[in-house]
This record gives sequence, C-alpha cells and structure tokens, in this order.
Amino acid sequence: MSERVLRVGILGCGTVGAAVVRLLDRHRDDIERRAGCRLQLHKVAVRDPAKPRDVGLPHPAFVDDPMAVVDDPDVDIVCELIGGLEPAGSLVLAAFERDKPVVTANKELLATRGRELFDASDAKGLDLYFEAAVGGGIPLIRPLKESLTGERLRRVMGIVNGTTNFILTKMSEQGRGFADVLADAKRLGYAESDPSADVDGHDAAAKCAILASIAFNARVVASDVYREGIGNVTTEDIEYARRLGYVVKLLAIAEMGEDERIAARVHAAMIPASHPLASVREAYNAVFVEGPNVGELMFYGRGAGGEATATAVVGDLVSVARNLLADARGLGCTCFYERTIRPMDEMTGQYYILLRVEDRPGVLAEIASVFGRSEVSIKSVWQEGFGDDAQLVFITHRAREGAFQEAIGVLRGLPGVEEVRSVLRVEAEE
Repeated sequence: MSERVLRVGILGCGTVGAAVVRLLDRHRDDIERRAGCRLQLHKVAVRDPAKPRDVGLPHPAFVDDPMAVVDDPDVDIVCELIGGLEPAGSLVLAAFERDKPVVTANKELLATRGRELFDASDAKGLDLYFEAAVGGGIPLIRPLKESLTGERLRRVMGIVNGTTNFILTKMSEQGRGFADVLADAKRLGYAESDPSADVDGHDAAAKCAILASIAFNARVVASDVYREGIGNVTTEDIEYARRLGYVVKLLAIAEMGEDERIAARVHAAMIPASHPLASVREAYNAVFVEGPNVGELMFYGRGAGGEATATAVVGDLVSVARNLLADARGLGCTCFYERTIRPMDEMTGQYYILLRVEDRPGVLAEIASVFGRSEVSIKSVWQEGFGDDAQLVFITHRAREGAFQEAIGVLRGLPGVEEVRSVLRVEAEE
C-alpha cells in the first residue's frame, strides 16, 4: 500500500455527500490501489454538526462553516456537494485561490457560471471534475471529453431527468393523469415538494447545456437552451402517441448544424416506440450520441440517487488524486470554439396537434388553409368524436418552428377552432 496520503474536504453531507463518505470508507483499499495513495476524509461541512449521521465518522470531522474546510491547509482536494449557485460558487472559487482542485456534482452551477469557474481553474492549472453533474452514476462526461476526441459529434439526445421520466412512464403504462402521478413521485421521493426544477425542465436544461458544451467544444449556458416542461402533457396525448407508434418523453437535444451553430432544447416529444430511448422506464436516464464515425451510441443507467451519483464523485476524486501525485492536470474545459446559438424559431421538425373543433363542413379546409399559408404540410389527419366532442388530430411533415408557431397562433383565433388542446414535437425520421 502507498504511504502517501491526500486529504479530502467535503462541502455538504446530504444524500450524495453521505454516500460519498460511506464509499470512501467501504472501498478504501480498492480506492488506494487505484489512486496510488490513501484518500483520507479530513473534514465535512454541514449545517448541524451535532445531528446524528450514519456515515461512520466521528463528530469532530463535521464543521458548520464550509470556509473552514476550504481554508484548512491539510485539505488537498475540495468536493463540493452543496448544490445551487451560492455559496457553492464562491466556495469553489475560494478553493482555486488556495491552489486546491475541485470535484463537484453541481449541474446548476456549471451550466450558469461554467465560464467563470473554468477560467479560474485554468488560471491556476487546477482540476475541476464534474462527472456526477449529468447522468448521476452513468459514465458520460469523460467518454464525451476523452474517448470521443477523434469524433465530430453532431447530435446528443437524451432522457436526463429521472423524475419526469418516472411520471411519463406511469402516465403511459397506467393511464393516470399528470397531477395524480406527480403526487406519487413526491411520496416516493422522486420529486421534491416544489417539483418545478424537474417538471418545468430547468434541471434538464442545465444538463443539456453541459452536454452541448462538451460535445461541441463550445460554451453553452442554461439560458441558451429552449425549455418546456411536461405539465401540459395529457393522457389523451399519450394515448394518441401510442396509437401512432410513439412514446412521449422529456428530451434534452443538442445539435450542431453544417453552419457550426448550436441548437439546444428541452421539451416533451413523441419518439418512435422502436427507438432505444423509448424503452427507458421509471427514473432511469439515457443519452443517445450520434457521430459520422461511431454511428450511434447510448449511455444508460441510474441517473440519480445517492449511491449511484457518489460512485461518479469517487471516480473523480481518484482521477484528481492521481493527477496531483503526478504533478499533472487532467483535461480541463474543452470549450475551444466560440459558436453561436441557433434560435428556436429557425429549427425544423415534425409536430402533433390536437384541436377541438366545430363539427361542420369546411372546418378542416379552413384549418388546412392556415397551415398552407405558413408552409406547414400535413402528413396525416383524422377526426375523433362528433358534435360537441369533435376533435382533429394532425401530424405534420417537417416544418420551420417559427412558421408552425405562427400557424398555431392563427388557429387559436379561427372561428371553427374551439381550442388548441395540445401541441407536441415529434422526433422521428420521415
């Protein structure tokens, strides 16, 4: 065994932090062999040091001041697991100022202030590792940054939020409504008491920004990502999707076009039931990567949970430790290029539309005329119900987003259209 010891300071000891502490203890011999040194947990910052914790640490290891961890001269590596923008951001910057590398799982911080953090780590020549920030325990960041260096990735599409995937799975398989399943998700611990970060797409948008930045070697922030949640998805939409051979998922999609512009978006979409992502159930995550040389790759696994996420954090700690021993630095930010973001209005895609209409002759022709003027071509249409319950279901051919939304705006004011009940994008090859 190595006689060298590197000391780790952890900021936060919630679900993930506690799991990291347990893994460092449980697998300390294996970790030492892989790291080339002993990784010793030195100090942990928590809100209440006196609170009982089942992590096998003596209470003196816990402190209530996170800066006490960062400032401690005996701490060699800082592991930030607090989450959020502050005080996490200031603590990470303070660690760099004190010449300490950082491991984090904080996707919100990276997606919002990544440029500032990576510039600070670059200036000091220090590691900033973040495998656990996207996909929990799924090895994803390092393969994109390192293993696929020789590829020119064009598209990344994935299910990156377990809560929404759990909700849509139950709606699809049990025919239950959104609010009903959301209540279950809260009770089971899949959703927070305020679920907006998940169901409104904020969490997925942050992860999409990180994936786009790595895949296309350019800085993409969360505000660059077009975002819609799943709150408007109905059991009707899911049933019509099933009849058409589709499954509804919340997707994070990042693409780089021939013009080198990046498009990044998060929204619910219908995907063919035959697509690998369609079979991703419950709270699992999966990311589909496409490139001209490797073709199609899929990374799949538990995208959340303390133990799974902690595994990725410990892997990063081992990598950072090896770099410190070698007086080296791992591959830092790969955002070498300045690329512009393609506006959502310029994107093209297929669409599903559900309209409640007057059941009279000529209504379909009026609707088709609106689509025609906006250059939106109809692929298929059928009527459901009669009289007051008459509904029309449309699937379009590929159309420009801006033109399609323009048509939807006109339809909302058309006399024969009583309600635009649903609009979903369709991610499929025509």
